[in-house]
Amino acid sequence: MKTRWLALAALTAAAAAAAFSASAASATDPVTLDSGYVTDDADVLSPSQEDAVEARLQTLSDNSSSDLFVVLVDDFTSPTDNVAWADTVAENNNLGSEQYLLAIAVEGRSYYISAAPDGPLSDSELDDVEDKIQGLAAQEDWEGMIVLAADEIEGDGGAGALRATLIVVAVIAVGLIIWLIIALIRRARRNAAIRRRGAMPETPDPNDPFSTLTDEQVETQAGAALVQADDAITSSREELGFAVAQFGDAATAEFSGAVETAKSKMSEAFDLKQKLDDEIEDTVHDRRAWHIRIIRLCDEIDDVLDENTDAFDALRKLEQNAPQELDRVRGERAALVPLLTSAAPALAALSATYDASALSTVSDNPAQAQERAALADRSIEAAQQAIAAGRSGEAAFAIRTAEQSVAQATQLVEAITALGTELSRIESQAQALVAELQADIAAAQQLPDAGGTLAAVAAATSQQLQRAQADLSGASRSPQRVLEALSAANTQIDAAIAEGTQAVERARRVQQLLEQTLTQAGSEIRAAREYIETRRGTVGSTARTRLSQADATLTQAVSLRSSDPETALAEAGRALELARQATSSAQADVAAMSPSRYESGWGGAGGSIFGGGSGSGGSGLGGDILGGIIGGLLSGGGGGGGGSSRSSSWRSSGGGGFRSSGFGGGGGSRSSGRSGRSGGRRF
Repeated sequence: MKTRWLALAALTAAAAAAAFSASAASATDPVTLDSGYVTDDADVLSPSQEDAVEARLQTLSDNSSSDLFVVLVDDFTSPTDNVAWADTVAENNNLGSEQYLLAIAVEGRSYYISAAPDGPLSDSELDDVEDKIQGLAAQEDWEGMIVLAADEIEGDGGAGALRATLIVVAVIAVGLIIWLIIALIRRARRNAAIRRRGAMPETPDPNDPFSTLTDEQVETQAGAALVQADDAITSSREELGFAVAQFGDAATAEFSGAVETAKSKMSEAFDLKQKLDDEIEDTVHDRRAWHIRIIRLCDEIDDVLDENTDAFDALRKLEQNAPQELDRVRGERAALVPLLTSAAPALAALSATYDASALSTVSDNPAQAQERAALADRSIEAAQQAIAAGRSGEAAFAIRTAEQSVAQATQLVEAITALGTELSRIESQAQALVAELQADIAAAQQLPDAGGTLAAVAAATSQQLQRAQADLSGASRSPQRVLEALSAANTQIDAAIAEGTQAVERARRVQQLLEQTLTQAGSEIRAAREYIETRRGTVGSTARTRLSQADATLTQAVSLRSSDPETALAEAGRALELARQATSSAQADVAAMSPSRYESGWGGAGGSIFGGGSGSGGSGLGGDILGGIIGGLLSGGGGGGGGSSRSSSWRSSGGGGFRSSGFGGGGGSRSSGRSGRSGGRRF
């Protein structure tokens, strides 16, 4: 009971004190703000507190777009409402839209934050600020209240901003450290890989078989290749000595050249190896390149030696079965007799029908065939003598020479018959073209011809037809020349008719002309090839080049036959011209060869191999016989024994300063007053 009376007495005393304080409080009308951020008319802040608060509010201004002004009075009057009083002070002091006013009535125990309606903080955010500073206000911690309000308005400013900044800086620093550590580790690994790889490409090249090999692997392969190639040359030189003893110098000349070529390449490889081993420091890239070059040189040596293996293997087989092989060649020679007998009459029959220019590629084929037959006879005789004397190597070479001679003689005779067939076919094509041109003339006469172009072309074509018909019925005619003239006339009249006909019709005619030109070009190429192959010992590079180009151009024309007939026709015409150039050049080479060049053949005096007299009449046997037969025998041939086989393994801004929207206005003037939101707190 006593406790209840004591509590009631305490409440009564508190109420009396409050009433006394309220009556003693000094009421304050709206004031004019001081020059700083704080106006302490209630005189509740010590000088040090006021300095600290001013500094914090200046920091707020520096770190954000907002300003906070604070006014502390005893109580609010005129008006007495905290909202109206604070807004009135803000308006009277021209605060901008980003400038806030914290009005505190220390005796009236209420406060309010005045803000423009378009300020950065929303009403709810301002309410939160007011809620958070209420506890400090109740404790009359004015400094803490103002600082907390500034912190909240700044958001992450003040200590919170500093902590956040420090955290961000720390995170960035840690990230940089981690990144640096990772970068250093990667760099160390990359450098280690580079050291292991040396000059090896980082990305393999599918076109470079060495790009997947390290420098060490390349060096190992180069060393092994050098040893293997040197052993192969040594074995080949030994094999060459045996071959010379077996087959003679003539049969082994090509292989001797191959060994010399291999030795030259081997010398270059050893020079590179010496550079790698000397005291001069080489770059890793140079060392890798030189090792690869050594491997490739050794591969080339292997290829050169291997290319001559087959020919010597064949000679050895002939040597082992020389008597049987000789009988076989004799049979082939006997079968050649009726062919040789028919050669001259066949050529004479063609000469009675065709002009000499049409037969120029086979005009001396009978004589050439006889010379090849004679060479075969002498070779057979030499082989028989060599077998009897036990010289099996010489016998094998003689048998091979006879075999090649018989084959060439057969080819020469058959070329006469083949040319006759070609000429007959060309004549048939010419006759067909005559009929077609006659139809073309009739068709041209039916087409409109305002300018007379078609009439002129038709007249010229008619004259050409008359000449062609006369040439085709004569005793000495040249079907190629007639077909060429008719083709030219056909081209002209086709060009004229094309102006009055549809593209499809013209395409058909182009295709037909293409087939004719392809046939003619093919005939010329075949004739030129026969001529060159049977005289290859005396025919130079120009004729062979023209023939090769003619063949390639004809192939191109055939490939374009369906897709682009006009281009194909042009290519076929070019092929025809190249074939004629090849024939002309080959004939010039043969004509330039002196008959004396043939006098030292198989039977010639002084140094003959098989005995017998000198070649009789005509062009003899010289370079185009021996060069053709022996060159054909040994080209790509020759070889050695063990050691020459291929090895498949070679291969941030800052600034400061007083804001323009600071004290006294700027930063947005109010046209409709402050927000007048319902807010403020009592404490």
